[in-house]
Amino acid sequence: MSPSRSKRNEGRKKARKTKIGKAWIMTNLVLLLMIIGLFGYYYIFERGSSTLADNGELSQSAKKISSESAGEERSSGPVSKNVTALANNQLNEGPKPDERATNDGTRQSVDPVAEPDHRSKASLDNQVSEGDPLASDSSKGKGGQVWRDSTSKNTSGSEPSTDPSATGDINKTEADGEASPTVTLHFAGDVQFSGKVEQRLEKNGFDFPYQYLGNLFRKDDLTIANLETPVTTGGVGALNKTYVYKSSPKALTALAAAGIDAVNLANNHILDQGIGGLMDTLKYLDGQGIAHAGAGRNAQEAYAPHYFERKGIKIALLGATRVIPDANWNAGAKQPGVAGAYDSTAIVKSIREARRQADLVIVIAHWGKERATTLEPHQTELSHAFIDAGADLVIGGHPHVLQGMEQYKGKWIAYSTGNFIFSKSTVPATWDTAIFQATCTRHGACDMKLIPCRAELGQPIPLKGAEASQILQRVAALSPKNVSIGTDGTVSAH
Repeated sequence: MSPSRSKRNEGRKKARKTKIGKAWIMTNLVLLLMIIGLFGYYYIFERGSSTLADNGELSQSAKKISSESAGEERSSGPVSKNVTALANNQLNEGPKPDERATNDGTRQSVDPVAEPDHRSKASLDNQVSEGDPLASDSSKGKGGQVWRDSTSKNTSGSEPSTDPSATGDINKTEADGEASPTVTLHFAGDVQFSGKVEQRLEKNGFDFPYQYLGNLFRKDDLTIANLETPVTTGGVGALNKTYVYKSSPKALTALAAAGIDAVNLANNHILDQGIGGLMDTLKYLDGQGIAHAGAGRNAQEAYAPHYFERKGIKIALLGATRVIPDANWNAGAKQPGVAGAYDSTAIVKSIREARRQADLVIVIAHWGKERATTLEPHQTELSHAFIDAGADLVIGGHPHVLQGMEQYKGKWIAYSTGNFIFSKSTVPATWDTAIFQATCTRHGACDMKLIPCRAELGQPIPLKGAEASQILQRVAALSPKNVSIGTDGTVSAH
């Protein structure tokens, strides 16, 4: 029996709804796919082409940067040389902190009145403003780390191929590619504040000697002089000596304020007022924060290196004398005195110890013959022995005149720095002097430069022009033939 009409209509409606539902689902799926397709098309063709273009531009930029970098590398050699040349022609610029503490390093133990002429003389600072080639834009500042029990002053900072530490280029790079730090050092000659010098300073002030020096010594890293006088208000004058010195402690205040950091005491005058005078000298130096080497309360102190640190470079300073009036001046196990060098065994041992401890080893030597420009055999013998033991720089004094310079195994020797703050004799050669400037790396490679001066009574005066050139030529003539000195004072060995 066939279904009724109403049941057939109901079946048709269900079938129709099913078809409509499927059609609606299919339509939605098609629309969804179209939307997905449109988004895909946009990302693939529109954004893709933009990214490709950007990548092309970046590639071109990378090539340009690479090209420029290569160009800079090719030009770095000449630039470095120009910077080095410029640095060597500069002297006295740059900021310097004014604070100072009590000391600079620590000692480590081991087993007629002639007024200057009234021509216009500019101080070294004024020479800077005038564009003088001696000017410097160095801003080194005397900063350093404290070593053991001493404090730090102003704690803010061409050589043979056989010596790897002496390349002639003080701006050589470290293994990490960064420029090696350098320190600028100044060495002044003989200093005393006795007799006519003292009379003049009492009249003009104890800062009178430094009037024309400006901030030269305050802006460098380390300044060293030869203190050829005891500093005391007591003492007993030495007998059987032509010249016996005694200087006021007031002189040390100005000495320290001028920027002189350390002094050599190994000389033939430091015991002019006996052991008591030496003990007072040590006390007053320590009180002013002025480091010292070459004499002490016993041999251990006298021969011991004094250490400084500047810009991460550890510097050792030692002093020794080959000129003493009496054998009793030699320091002993329980005897105050100087570090003698008639027998070089002890000082050579100290230099070797300093070599193991420090990056840069400096020896101040008192030797030679007074007012003689010709070297004594012991000067050459000792200087070479010091360098063989590990010294990087040897600076001499005592002759009261300038002597020549030598480079031995890549290390510089200045045989005599002459007078600095001293009485004025009738021998014109003693009026010529110089400040010796060394710029050194942590590897002991040093570049040398001379700043010519005239030593008036108690006052050095920097020179310029013909007078300066004459002094430079004289020192060059007294040096070995392979040593030359440029018009700006730069010393080189060929």
